[in-house]
Amino acid sequence: MPYSPPTDTSVPGLYVWPLSVLPGDEVLIHARGPRGASVVDVLRDGLHPTLIDTIDVRLAPHELAPDADAVGCGWPVVARWQVPIGARSGYHEVVLHTADGAEAVGWFVVRAARPDPSRPLLVLSTNTWNAYNDLAGTNLYTGGTHVSFARAMAPGLLRKPDGPGSRVAVIGPPDPLMRTHVRHIREHGLSAWSGSAGWPGWERPFVSWAEAQGIELDYAVNADLQFVPDALDGRRLYLSVGHDEYWSWEMRDAVEGFVAAGGNAAFLSGNVAYWQVRLEDEGRTMVGYKQQFERDPVLGTDCQDRLTSVWSDHLIGRPENLMTGLSFVRGGYHRIGRAVGAGAGGYEVHRPDHWLFEGSGLGRGDLLGAASVVVGYECDGCELTMVDGLPEPTGSDRCPDGTVVLATAPACGFTRVNAARPVADDALSEVEFNAWRVLGAHDPVTSQRLEHGHAVLAVREGRGGSGTVVATGCTDWVWGLAGGDGAVETVTTNLLRRLG
Repeated sequence: MPYSPPTDTSVPGLYVWPLSVLPGDEVLIHARGPRGASVVDVLRDGLHPTLIDTIDVRLAPHELAPDADAVGCGWPVVARWQVPIGARSGYHEVVLHTADGAEAVGWFVVRAARPDPSRPLLVLSTNTWNAYNDLAGTNLYTGGTHVSFARAMAPGLLRKPDGPGSRVAVIGPPDPLMRTHVRHIREHGLSAWSGSAGWPGWERPFVSWAEAQGIELDYAVNADLQFVPDALDGRRLYLSVGHDEYWSWEMRDAVEGFVAAGGNAAFLSGNVAYWQVRLEDEGRTMVGYKQQFERDPVLGTDCQDRLTSVWSDHLIGRPENLMTGLSFVRGGYHRIGRAVGAGAGGYEVHRPDHWLFEGSGLGRGDLLGAASVVVGYECDGCELTMVDGLPEPTGSDRCPDGTVVLATAPACGFTRVNAARPVADDALSEVEFNAWRVLGAHDPVTSQRLEHGHAVLAVREGRGGSGTVVATGCTDWVWGLAGGDGAVETVTTNLLRRLG
């Protein structure tokens, strides 16, 4: 059976606050479960998970409030744990073990005590995790507008079994109804949204690969870009991996300011900064009205640029490609149901002489990453034209000057025909919504302008003291690393060495 929110007050659950701390700081472990003694393990996760501490706790049953999605779980603190002074930066699991053998998992991140310029700063896409978390039955995809970080995570967002269907992208033969993915969710009792966000889907495979290569990383969470003013100080490379969909205005300011001052940014990710959100209550609550943006109280006010619609919305006026060079509006999906369902799963290389491809052995027209389906799920692109047989950005979508298109793959947004979930008669399809907000109308002719997108691998070299920006234009780049694809590994290594 698919996941449904637990109503039994003794079902174990756990969450941690704060979600981002420094060595020496204290985290509060909130939990519920069957009454009596239990233990909690604290581990630093990665290629070789490391047990740091075991804590004795006592549990009691507590209800999961029906509005926990918006206001948090409100469970009691069962333990206070101080991060050791010498702790390494990293993603940490907190695992509750009950006497009857049940488990619950929470998480937090330890930031570096001082920045090391040689280490890329990996900023986890935790806003996106929160947007998809349907612990209390509602998230930003099922009518919610406010989602709390102070709650447990639905099954599959922090841990997920491997196997056919664990990725949203179709890996085998075409699967128009995505039956393999649905079967995986049902067989393991996972949230229906667990394929779209969370630690195991993208960041953990990347971290495991990096640690196997001896690459040291420092860690942060999305909210640190807003609430930790010096989060990017002393850094050479900002790094986004996987599905990084939800950004606040302050996050954009931090990363764009970092690049303008000479820092480098690598987006090994897709659907990046598609939706604007607001982080409120000192970061405990994320606000996103999305398709309900007309209910957002900032609409029509002096703060309308903070509207929680798509960043490319003309009412906001700050499309995401100003930061990344690319946009989901000009991308879409690849190997998802009927959206390029039998696509190659790799990029066609156009400019093999670029430094990013050095040592890869790739030539013009070769496919990059097809064997491991690195072009899968959600893709970002830009409006393209052909110049002397090579794709060039037109710039009409505000793609920045100097953006060089290195490789592409076809992608399609969801229409009324190919959408993974049926579109209600009184609702707009994704492509129609984007056309309305970006082009000003959603009639068939206007909407068709956004139906045929691309995943674009692009680079914008620094100019006038600014840094370099690399964007893979797809969520699933990391699976080329996890699958041991030599060319994908070479490109990633070139990027890290040159920019980090």
